[in-house]
Amino acid sequence: MTPPVTTAHAPITPLTPTLQRVARHLANGLTPKEIAAQTGLSTVTVRQYVRDIRESLHCPPRCKPPVIVHRLFITQQVASPMADRSTPQLSPEQLLLLRAVAEHSDARDIAVAAKLAPADQRAALDQLLAKAGARDTTHLVILAHGWKLLPTDPAARSGASQ
Repeated sequence: MTPPVTTAHAPITPLTPTLQRVARHLANGLTPKEIAAQTGLSTVTVRQYVRDIRESLHCPPRCKPPVIVHRLFITQQVASPMADRSTPQLSPEQLLLLRAVAEHSDARDIAVAAKLAPADQRAALDQLLAKAGARDTTHLVILAHGWKLLPTDPAARSGASQ
């Protein structure tokens, strides 16, 4: 048995096999409703499993899926994906926004971490999604891990409010 991965706060609780299966679906970009349809579990059960995963990763209650997926990868609860396409050339500002989206759930925190005016955040994020060919922010984080554009060390996490 491998020792638990630690963050700045507390050890990460290894996921049970059932939570591990649901986590793999999350790491593939599926929503709880889509996971329920694929697994035969009820949506209520999947949502509870996602809450359990979030708690195991020490994510706050309002933690968004991109942050949960990022933490699944950096804590090695789920294997990082392989890149299925070439890495886009992102500007330093886009890389900063990418990291902010992976580490923060609150729009204000994302804007602050990305050094953007809140009014400019949506347009900048839309441009980043288009350049990466991502359908949403969770897919963006998944792609970024495949491209190795995000840190994989749990200690590298900012720890800001999520």
